[in-house]
Amino acid sequence: MRHHERDVDATGATTPSAAQLAASPQGHQRNAVDALLRADDITAGYLPGINILEGCNFYADDGEIVGIIGPNGAGKSTLLKTLFGLIPVRHGSVTLRDQDITSAPAHVLVTKGVGYVPQTQNVFASLTIEENLEMGIYLKPRKFNERMAFVSEVFPLLAERRKVKAGALSGGERQMVAMGRALMMEPSVLLLDEPSAGLSPMFQDQVFIQIKKVNATGVTVILVEQNARRCLQICDRGYVLDQGRNAYTDTGQNLRHDPAVIELYLGTLAGRSEKQ
Repeated sequence: MRHHERDVDATGATTPSAAQLAASPQGHQRNAVDALLRADDITAGYLPGINILEGCNFYADDGEIVGIIGPNGAGKSTLLKTLFGLIPVRHGSVTLRDQDITSAPAHVLVTKGVGYVPQTQNVFASLTIEENLEMGIYLKPRKFNERMAFVSEVFPLLAERRKVKAGALSGGERQMVAMGRALMMEPSVLLLDEPSAGLSPMFQDQVFIQIKKVNATGVTVILVEQNARRCLQICDRGYVLDQGRNAYTDTGQNLRHDPAVIELYLGTLAGRSEKQ
């Protein structure tokens, strides 16, 4: 397999790699034509006048797992929150099946088929697993039994321990509850923010297995992940964000072996993750 090496032309300038070209505005426009979810030229930030995302492009196709990696402060979680309407878009657009959902409120996005699992405080600790799942479908309570049966097939442990309070669960089990609650509204897209953060290597592996199981049901999964190497192992495509823009995009396999991505963005984290 040929890696995405950057060649030097006769003038001494480096030519962009295939992954860099795919991440360019032109590459994005060419490849995102039939996307399920796409963001075009997004500028967004938390504070007035301070932008975290600067002309960021992104898309996900039906049935994909798309990973978003990059250095700290690159805008990874900001992009996810912007897609879910938690951060206002100052410029650009977000579309779902060609319908404009730019800065739509989160509760509206849930009804349109977008689920979101935040990194922290993503379960109601004082409620049982069953009650957490009920909260996930409060907009359509009559469908609880149907969706509970579906979620139980994906995560049998949730059905077995449905009367246990979420606060008594391990970190990996809590992530399962959080994903299960998001699945209750039958999303076509599931956004996961740092699902393996703070977990032991064993529980991290369990979370990644769960992500694959969710995706196998037909749900498109978009995840921001600190464990870059492991993320690229399971995702169909990946984005490398840097300073609020997409620097590289390619298959997870190609990015995992791209010398420039390894040197600039994976670094020692890649080595540690590979050993795990």
